[in-house]
Amino acid sequence: MASSTAAPTAAPANPRSRVITASLIGTTIEFYDFYVYATAAVLVFPILFFPTGNETTALLLSFSVFGAAMVARPIGAVVFGHFGDRFGRKATLVGSLLTMGVATFLIGCLPTFNEIGVWAAVLLLILRLFQGFALGGEWSGAALVATENAPKGKRAWYGTFPQLGAPIGFIIANTVFLLIYFALPHPEGAGLRSEEFLAWGWRVPFLFSAVMVIVGLWVRLKLVESQTFAKAEKTGAIRRFPLGETVRKHWWQLILGTFIMLATYVLFYLMTSFTLAYGTKATTDGAQAAAEAAGTPFDAATYVPGLGFGYTDFVIMQIIGVVFFGIFTLLSGPVADAIGRRRLLLWITAGIGVFGLLFAVFLTPQVDPKFTGALVQAFLIFGFVLMGSTFGPMGALLPELFPTNVRYTGSAVSYNVSSILGAALAPIVATALWAAAGGSPWLVGVYLTGAAVLTFLALWLSKETKDIDFDANIGESTAALR
Repeated sequence: MASSTAAPTAAPANPRSRVITASLIGTTIEFYDFYVYATAAVLVFPILFFPTGNETTALLLSFSVFGAAMVARPIGAVVFGHFGDRFGRKATLVGSLLTMGVATFLIGCLPTFNEIGVWAAVLLLILRLFQGFALGGEWSGAALVATENAPKGKRAWYGTFPQLGAPIGFIIANTVFLLIYFALPHPEGAGLRSEEFLAWGWRVPFLFSAVMVIVGLWVRLKLVESQTFAKAEKTGAIRRFPLGETVRKHWWQLILGTFIMLATYVLFYLMTSFTLAYGTKATTDGAQAAAEAAGTPFDAATYVPGLGFGYTDFVIMQIIGVVFFGIFTLLSGPVADAIGRRRLLLWITAGIGVFGLLFAVFLTPQVDPKFTGALVQAFLIFGFVLMGSTFGPMGALLPELFPTNVRYTGSAVSYNVSSILGAALAPIVATALWAAAGGSPWLVGVYLTGAAVLTFLALWLSKETKDIDFDANIGESTAALR
């Protein structure tokens, strides 16, 4: 009888399937929303929201709004981290998912520049900021759900499941765009920029996110708090102001975590946003031929060329690469559990640095178009293999830098401040370097190598975290501080 009455007072555990599903489905939806925007930032928004008359300027403005969301992410990290560390992970995760879903849906409803002028760009910026705000709280909550419920010795493997949302979200988002392309009538070789697509087709992926959000909410509402968080509550370790506690006592971990993520972010956005822009922009010869056919002037001296792939061809090549991204994200978890997060990431970061120096080798157009295609496909596969290998362990490493009572805030702030240094600047810097090099990507690769050097130094200065005990590392209790 005693055991039956005591059972209800124990902290309930989440089943393994619920932990994996809840951490995976939310980040899949969040990254889907982000990828949909990233694709539209290249294909649609320069035309419909930033019609400057100059392709490079319009693309830079579009990428600037894309990057603005990264500025909002640390704010979301602080707000969602505060509530996640004070009141629990579940409600915070539901809130971040709702915010992202509503903002993405409303982007699909926006009027364009031709309808309301500059206000179209202003409204796009506002909704993009809400997207960034939501993502600022999403990742850390999902990572904590996975790692705080992980069996002993499998924390890095469990931490790869929220990371897996990135490649899955990419594949879903781009598959939706491809389906729309094939469903709509389009001129030969025009990619997705047909009249029908620009009129309404681009809105469908944004509106479709509402369906995915409903599914994600249904799963997350079934979660219960982890035993680790329940223990922190019971022992009085919860803080009224988690951010202050984090900055005051864990500032070094914040700095290390920020720079440990830097190369991952730069690589991530170069492999997705920049390569899409560079790969699908016409070569100089192709652009000149198009200008002559349209009877418009063309200045080869100021034109910044790309590789000239069709949109569908290049996205299919990206999707092939992203499959490797997903595979190596999962594979990296068991390896990080076996040999340690730090050792694995030091090797992978060194590989990223070397990879950056090879951009011109892989991405320079060749005389034989088939050889160009083979080199670019190899580039995408190598890059996404490195991406999965570095991104996977982050789901465990960043949370392990902080105790339970500030784990949400600490990991979220590190992850999202790094997004400003890496993700917000990467597409803009890469586009500017691409133009500065006259259409060559070699300076973009040097930029990636520089980020890898900073990450390598941060890893070198850090300590191994794989043997940290979450049950013991909950933070000081309030009573102990008196």
